[in-house]
Amino acid sequence: MVSVRDWFGARMTIGVVFLAAVFSTGIGLVNISVPVSGGVLGAYIPESVRLLAGFTGTLTGFLLLANSFGLRRRLRSAWYLALVLLPVSALQGLIQGSVGAVLLVGLSVIGLALLVLNRGVFDRAIDLTVTQLSALLAIVGSLSYATAGSYALREQFNGIETPFDALYFALVTGSTVGYGDITPDTAIAKLFGLSALLVTVASFAVALGVLLTPAIEARLSKALGRMTDTQLDILENHVLILGHGELTEPILEELEDRADVLIITPETARAQRLTERGYDVLTADPSGEDSLERARVQTARAVIVATNNDAEDALAILTARQLNPDIHIVAAATHRENENKLRRAGANTVISPAALGGHFLAESAIGGSGLEGLEAKLLDEEPEKVMEQAGVDPDEQFDDSTLDD
Repeated sequence: MVSVRDWFGARMTIGVVFLAAVFSTGIGLVNISVPVSGGVLGAYIPESVRLLAGFTGTLTGFLLLANSFGLRRRLRSAWYLALVLLPVSALQGLIQGSVGAVLLVGLSVIGLALLVLNRGVFDRAIDLTVTQLSALLAIVGSLSYATAGSYALREQFNGIETPFDALYFALVTGSTVGYGDITPDTAIAKLFGLSALLVTVASFAVALGVLLTPAIEARLSKALGRMTDTQLDILENHVLILGHGELTEPILEELEDRADVLIITPETARAQRLTERGYDVLTADPSGEDSLERARVQTARAVIVATNNDAEDALAILTARQLNPDIHIVAAATHRENENKLRRAGANTVISPAALGGHFLAESAIGGSGLEGLEAKLLDEEPEKVMEQAGVDPDEQFDDSTLDD
């Protein structure tokens, strides 16, 4: 069942911003070549302004598109940038006035509301590596060099008269486009052009490598059954399954269409197989604090611990309870005598599958009837109907201590 948190949480916020980016880019591209009337504001907006709005709308869309990836990483800087870009996008939509622009305005307004509502979610500071900082400085430095140098030598270039012309020359040179509209007239200008070409192209190549490296790492992590930090950062309202045992498969089947699930297991081969089947898996120690923090236990809706080792389960429960005192923890006890120990470790609900199975089998052996029907109804996802027929309020919290009776 979809909760309010699912509708208005971080994922919905990122999705709306992404849609606004797509609409802004598409509408801007269309309106560059076919300016629209401007809608209700058409009489007050010159055609040149609407054309400019289309051009800048495309740029705004690209910026929002890139910014949505920053929101996926829950960066505070991306939140601030989206807070600036969305009103700009809405204003551009009002100026353009087409039917699609009306949708753009609506998406921008909804995106702003969701950003404000989820302000606390986007709380991560930018943590740039030395390589990323070097690449950024290389791009800024090379463009500054090419721009300042070409402007200083503007009399020796054909087509450079303003600082904007010099910046245009630097970008065209660095991107290796080479339109040929700006050319050097002297040997000194040609030498400078060669140096600008080498410096800017090298800096762009470094930046491209830095940008592609995380994507390659993500593909390798997926192939090895691991989730990247970017994928983990977006998790919320999910169910954590700590460890993988005999009970894990039926648990996954039950939760498949009902909740987002993240499995934590230390076994690489098992993690890879689960990933290939479409499950989200974190290859790590299920009882480690770092593992559970990466798995965002603070924003999870529940924790399930059901391996074949009660001692390891107890340690995982202790860690989860320490990191999130309010989370609901469900555990399966392999040995019935360990049920109370798992409760003392912090589990809210402890079930002994072996004890339940033994009780069902014993009752059937001595003449009990209806047990197969009860099992069929439970497995047919009708637990509430079964409880009502048994005279139990389905909304009343289940007290697992009755299992000991």
